[in-house]
Amino acid sequence: MAIASPNTTASTTSAPSTGQGYGAPLATVTTLFFMWGFLTCLNDILVPHLKAIFDLNYTRVMLIQFAFFGAYFIFSIPSAKIIDWMGYQRSMVLGLLTMGVGAFLFVPAASVPSYPLFLGALIVLAAGITCLQVAANPYVTVLGKPETASSRLNLTQAFNSLGTFLAPFFGGLLILSSAPKTADQIRAMAPDAALAYRLHEAATVKMPYVGLGIALVLLAVAIGSFKLPKSEHARHKVGEKVNDCILKHPNLIFGAIAIFVYVGAEVSIGSFLVNYFAQPEIGGLTEKVAASFVAFYWGGAMVGRFIVSALLQKMKTGGLLGICAVCAAGLVAISMLTSGHFAMYSIILVGLFNSIMFPSIFTLGVAELGPLTGDGSGIMIMAIVGGAIIPVAQGWIADHIGIHHAFFLPVICYVYILFFALSGSKPNSERYAKA
Repeated sequence: MAIASPNTTASTTSAPSTGQGYGAPLATVTTLFFMWGFLTCLNDILVPHLKAIFDLNYTRVMLIQFAFFGAYFIFSIPSAKIIDWMGYQRSMVLGLLTMGVGAFLFVPAASVPSYPLFLGALIVLAAGITCLQVAANPYVTVLGKPETASSRLNLTQAFNSLGTFLAPFFGGLLILSSAPKTADQIRAMAPDAALAYRLHEAATVKMPYVGLGIALVLLAVAIGSFKLPKSEHARHKVGEKVNDCILKHPNLIFGAIAIFVYVGAEVSIGSFLVNYFAQPEIGGLTEKVAASFVAFYWGGAMVGRFIVSALLQKMKTGGLLGICAVCAAGLVAISMLTSGHFAMYSIILVGLFNSIMFPSIFTLGVAELGPLTGDGSGIMIMAIVGGAIIPVAQGWIADHIGIHHAFFLPVICYVYILFFALSGSKPNSERYAKA
């Protein structure tokens, strides 16, 4: 394939006729960000819930995140090809319908109950979210002026964070029992009584996920009937030759690694918080009470994204991203080195500094890709597989050295994000600019 000049301009990713009003389309797509944020964060409630039901250690229960985020790795590139074939809007509809199927599959998984079936339902659900993300994220970046792309994506991601903020309250109220039995108590029960208890506890996921499945199908119908502006310049059709190659954009490669470690760090922290806050030396909280504190971790990201969306109108994305990476790493380290409420609140505050990371890394990573934006988005979303691998690695570490000090892994992740912010994020026009 022929390679374009490295100084391709950023304007290739802007939407045509930028004077056109994009408020209504942007608001419509923003609802999708809310839904996948809500469903993703419900995994943080499933982790302690299924851990108790199936008597799992930290490594095995983190297969929930492995199955969910592993789907991003498998389905991201196919999703990018679906965009080339169907376009952004139809791909969003397909993603929503697939998510609905995944939500409905929680009913048979809970009826058995079967941990592998739960994992299978999560894979289908995540496949739909993957298609949705590969379509919606780049669509927002090209739906307007390129210089405000990062600000727009931060704003829409704020509503994603609203979903992650509300999900723990929803899950804690409808899924987590107020007085769950411990693994030792379940083992001490008669086999029939233990099975009945597991069936009862597993059944609590049915109503929430059926309701979510219905909402997803209705949203798919709404998105399909809405007239969204096309962005043909930011994708290429099947069989069309493009005079460029994504491997010639280092900011995309470095950005994919940054997405990998960022999502891994964020998901690892969120996945362990309920169990972390239950530790006697940290908070000694019940699972239901701890779930409400997890909401504040994700709520910090929501508040931060509204703030950052305004700040990015005046500040450079890379500089602000670097500051947030340093703050996040420092707060996780403080939580590891302290105990009690100080350790609790310092790690909750990490959510505030996570706020800028995904939308800013994504925007910087796909900068100047032009018609390869859809393919670049596929690679960036594929890197979300970090949310599958890093939590499992941290689970293995927690099984060996304890949950408190296993958080050194996210610290390493934030250090890499600092590198990306300062150096790896430079687009070709800046990286290869003549002195």
